[in-house]
Amino acid sequence: MHGNHQVEIIHVAFRKAAIAKDAGVVDQDIDLAEFGNGKVHHFLRRFLACNAARVGNRTPAGRHDLVHHRLRGGIAIGVCSRIVDYDLRPSPRQHQGMGTSEPGSRTGYQRNAIFKRYGHSALLYLHTNVCLYNTFFGALVNCAICFCEGVEMAADSSVSPISRPEMEFQLFDVLNILELAEREQFAEYDRDTVRATLELAETLALDSFLPGYRKSDLNEPVVEDDKVKLIPEIGQAIDAFVEAGFMSAHLPLDEGGMQMPWSLLQSCYSMFQASNIGATIYYFLTVSAANVLREHGTEEQKRLFMAPLLAGRFLATMCLSEPEAGSSLTDLRTKAIPNDDGTYRIVGTKMWISGGDHDLSENIIHLVLARIEGALPGTKGISLFVVPKFRVNEDASVGESNNIARVGLNHKMGYRAATNTVLNFGEDGDCIGYLVGEEHRGLAPMFLMMNEARISVGAGATMLGHAGYLYSLAYAKERKQGRPVDGKDPEASPIPISEHADVRRMLLVQKAYTEGALALCLYAAYLVDEEKTAKSQEDRDTANALLAILTPIVKSWPSEFCLEANKMAIQVLGGYGYTIDYPVEQYYRDNRLNLIHEGTNGIQAIDLVSRKLISRGGAYWQALKAQIVAEIEECSAIEQLAPHAASLTQSLDMADETVTVLQGLSGDPSQQTANASFFQDALGHICVGWMWLRQGRASLRALDGADASNPAEFYRGKLAAMRYFFRYELGRVDHWLHIVRDEDRLLEEVDTACL
Repeated sequence: MHGNHQVEIIHVAFRKAAIAKDAGVVDQDIDLAEFGNGKVHHFLRRFLACNAARVGNRTPAGRHDLVHHRLRGGIAIGVCSRIVDYDLRPSPRQHQGMGTSEPGSRTGYQRNAIFKRYGHSALLYLHTNVCLYNTFFGALVNCAICFCEGVEMAADSSVSPISRPEMEFQLFDVLNILELAEREQFAEYDRDTVRATLELAETLALDSFLPGYRKSDLNEPVVEDDKVKLIPEIGQAIDAFVEAGFMSAHLPLDEGGMQMPWSLLQSCYSMFQASNIGATIYYFLTVSAANVLREHGTEEQKRLFMAPLLAGRFLATMCLSEPEAGSSLTDLRTKAIPNDDGTYRIVGTKMWISGGDHDLSENIIHLVLARIEGALPGTKGISLFVVPKFRVNEDASVGESNNIARVGLNHKMGYRAATNTVLNFGEDGDCIGYLVGEEHRGLAPMFLMMNEARISVGAGATMLGHAGYLYSLAYAKERKQGRPVDGKDPEASPIPISEHADVRRMLLVQKAYTEGALALCLYAAYLVDEEKTAKSQEDRDTANALLAILTPIVKSWPSEFCLEANKMAIQVLGGYGYTIDYPVEQYYRDNRLNLIHEGTNGIQAIDLVSRKLISRGGAYWQALKAQIVAEIEECSAIEQLAPHAASLTQSLDMADETVTVLQGLSGDPSQQTANASFFQDALGHICVGWMWLRQGRASLRALDGADASNPAEFYRGKLAAMRYFFRYELGRVDHWLHIVRDEDRLLEEVDTACL
């Protein structure tokens, strides 16, 4: 790619419209009514509007021609189309050869996905195969939108961190997301719309988030003139995210959203996380805070705070931890002192606040846990407040400082695109906060935000693990070293290291962990859709129960075992893996933080065994067991899957016995929770085994229809990873559960003086 220049080609043409070969300026009206009531799908309308705004003047002078089209119905687009020379850049979505003709690079096409959208009787056809041969553009037939945007990828990474085939397999083949389109809320989301959404997300991830990934790691946030500064690529990524409509994509149409299923939105978020996980915290915390205010805020709070958040004018944080309290919410000391006007004066210190200070937005909205004076001790005395960095005027404009002082920046081993701060509230004057929800009941709305964040942490850990897998796989196939163990000829050519059994082991470990974890994370996201839109109350209640018990697993298992995958990726690269010249070491450092994000894995384990297994008389566990048993029964009738189904049955039966033991220890919470982490790992393995049965069943079904566009190798790879997990991994469950079931007291009784 040429320097920092982005190649942007957006061409809009409808039936009867053609581009002159001399690339002259065309000024032409296009009447959408000709294609059915003049209606354009809201997703396309937003997509066109934002991308037209984005191209601006970023194409080098003398290298482009303007093509103007006016679309009656509210869209006016002026687009810069750059003439691409005959060197024909490869697509950033494929292997990036850095100017070479590496396998997988594209020399004739810049290709995006095909998007067909049927909205009432209007047909909108997005076709993004742009043939760049001897002519500039030929006539575009039908209703066509061609979009191709190149980007300079990270200088040290030639492999995309995203696998679109994997994401589509999970959504279409495993989750069967198209069933959601049968529901009124998601009727617009047919296969083509889902694919187009994924295409847009992938483009945004690679073009806007990825360029700042390595740079942000090497250039941490700094304080200049008492302001926190980040590299410009982070702000550009967030702006692009907002412009593409993702900040409000999950909201209903009448609230300015796209009414997008959460499972699809989480898939898009995952692509951004794979490309620059540190940058994603700004938008994710903002979306979550807006959700809290939407559910629990007053109308005024929605107008003054939620609306600017969703518009991207403001960004948000959640402020829980304090220097002395750490993760113990019981020990929070931040005070909220009532004012006569119904507001509160906030006084206290918060620690480890991601996104706590920066220059990316007009304002920062903090959701702060604090105690109103006179409140009961413990978690029952905690309230939730919205506390802006700058006070907000009645017209939602930004006012004077709200007296929040940044004490310092924390410098972490990873996530370096994300600022992390210590904040003092009310240190040099009144810091005004506004109560969210009821007094002394602040944890309920905050946990809405935290549970969303926990699923996101699991998905982020998964994508970092998978990015490392994709890189190490490509490396192992190209790197030649050594000869077959039975080879005797020293003159023989070295073989790719992927031919060595132990390297294959490390690749299969990564594949089994990361693709199993991805299936689990997206299943949890699908449950969010089920909980809100399932047709029967019984199905909604089941989804609620499954989410309750799976959330600790979804957060903890990927952050634990996909980190192991990153370790294997480094090992595959050998000595090179430990250098900053390759991205796998950064994936590992970034992923190491996920074990502590949104509650440590140990805290998740305590929550799992002391609350989730006990709640509602064990109903959560029974709901989960029933789902796994149903899958086992279906797979038991399939010859290739029956042995794996039998293995999972044994593990599930042992887990059921262990749950009975843990439930019986309710009167002895110390012993009940002492070995909770082992139970959590065991249940995580069982759940991932369940996910692999689902993937195995989908792969066998897909193999029958495999063709060039759906190669059999993809599905055979799935079956190999499934086999690996059941043969090499599931057996660990027996060991972990024996420790719990035997009520081993070593961890409870060991004297710390002897450690």
